[in-house]
Amino acid sequence: MLRKMLSIATSAAIVAASAVSLSAVAAEPIRLGFLTVKSGALAAGGKQMEDALRLFLKERNNTVAGRPVELFVADTGGQPAITKTKAQELVEKNKVQVIIGPLAAFEALAVDDYIRRSQIPTISPSAAAEDLTQRKPNPWFVRAVGTSAQPTHPLGEYAAKELKYKRVAIIADDFAFGHELSAGFQRTFEENGGKVVQKLWSPLNVADYGNYISQIKPDVDAVFAGFAGGNGVKFLKQYNEYGMKGKIPVIAAMTTVDEGILKLMGDEAVGVISSGWYTATLNNPNNQRFVQAMNREVKEDPGYYSMGAYGAALMMEEALKSIGGKIEDKNAFMAALRNVQVPNDPRGSFKLDALGNPIMDIQIRKVERKDGKLVNTIVKTYPQVSQFWTYDRRDFLSNPVYSRDYPAAKNIGM
Repeated sequence: MLRKMLSIATSAAIVAASAVSLSAVAAEPIRLGFLTVKSGALAAGGKQMEDALRLFLKERNNTVAGRPVELFVADTGGQPAITKTKAQELVEKNKVQVIIGPLAAFEALAVDDYIRRSQIPTISPSAAAEDLTQRKPNPWFVRAVGTSAQPTHPLGEYAAKELKYKRVAIIADDFAFGHELSAGFQRTFEENGGKVVQKLWSPLNVADYGNYISQIKPDVDAVFAGFAGGNGVKFLKQYNEYGMKGKIPVIAAMTTVDEGILKLMGDEAVGVISSGWYTATLNNPNNQRFVQAMNREVKEDPGYYSMGAYGAALMMEEALKSIGGKIEDKNAFMAALRNVQVPNDPRGSFKLDALGNPIMDIQIRKVERKDGKLVNTIVKTYPQVSQFWTYDRRDFLSNPVYSRDYPAAKNIGM
């Protein structure tokens, strides 16, 4: 009898200790690191990401999956070396358990090895460096957004087949993101009968696009503009000032006419056709709520960067819910991220492929003025687009990563 009573008492003590332990874990804040850019050409995107992430936390009273969230923000300055240092500080000094960031493709490449070594779950809200989910997949890295070329594959086909363009000049930022998105456009445009006859690469922090605009061939059907941050504002303004708007139409990457910078543009942006995985004009209840909240909090529509950060936070939330908020179990959390289902994403339904990249709708958009405001209206939707477009995955990955030199530009100068 005594033995039985001791056994019951021991069991009760274990249950009580476990309850205390679980309660203690639940009370501990989730330590969230955020890599952003607060200065330079990419600062506009960095601000939009931070605004959206803070909105997400405010809506939830800084609580996710039943646990408070402590946010640690690190400014990378848009510099790869600083990005690596800031990531190390977040992990080793601030003891963060998950990172949302960084912003740029070259920043993600700079911290790739560190993410692997430290085994820190990382959700990309913007950085679209392709090989992190292609030839060299990082097991601790997933994307809330597409690869650089994922939206431009459909745009290349659309420009050739539906806009009937035959000859196009490319002008884009001279870094990984600009190279990759331009390459994706070139590949599908030329496979559908078009020719890229000119490529102009401008430095990310260029002050004046006049020298590049003056080089554009006068006999092209359109100019493909691939810019990030605030560079689209400068380019389109100067393109108009040089009298080009009425002569050669512009088609563009998502970020060139992103909602976050449309408010800084005028009629020079009207008519620009672009492609992307999000636009504030998406007509669904979740997006309408998101747009209204962003309008209320920061007085602007969400776009590429804000939706990327908000979407990354939604992924984190759903993954944590599925494992009871136990972010301390890194392997379980990472597995949950890779299989995440987000029922309330403003973009609509999407899923991650086996390499951690979203399969999602891509919209062809056109800049129009509505109710006195510039917006990206949806012209066409390509449903559930993969990072591999319509190509066989094995064949795609057997080729080099998209770059300045691949695919080869065989029609330059024609």
